[in-house]
Amino acid sequence: MAEEKAKELMKPEPLWPLAHHGELERFFEDIFRRPFSHISFPRFGFAATEEIVPSIDIFEDRGDVVVKAELPGMKKEDIEVTVTDSSITISGEKKKEDEVKKQNYYKYERSYGSFCRTFSLPTTVKTDKVKSTFKDGILEIRLPKTEEAKSKEVKVKIE
Repeated sequence: MAEEKAKELMKPEPLWPLAHHGELERFFEDIFRRPFSHISFPRFGFAATEEIVPSIDIFEDRGDVVVKAELPGMKKEDIEVTVTDSSITISGEKKKEDEVKKQNYYKYERSYGSFCRTFSLPTTVKTDKVKSTFKDGILEIRLPKTEEAKSKEVKVKIE
């Protein structure tokens, strides 16, 4: 009888190795933020009618709620900000540059059009003290928290 070698069982490789966990998380965050951005659709001249969705960060800094929006290629005259004590709305329109004959274009990807985004603020703010700046395509809005909102913050002792 021929001696049979013992066969080792091979461990199956995971479909998504843990080393790529961060990449996978970023992929899904991007899909949920911009659902169709990962799909490459051919451009059929509809770029002028695409929806513009500026990226927004909202955080607290030195007693203020800070909202930062990426609005590249826009002018401050084309942006409108509306604030209530519990929400903020940023809207605007990215206007198309002077008409260019498309026969000389190699690629046409830039989007133009209007947008409107509304966010609930994490705390109440003083609407009469709001300040904003627009520099290098970044809109920064500083909303001071109300005294009531500041006084609600309590440090909890960890036992």
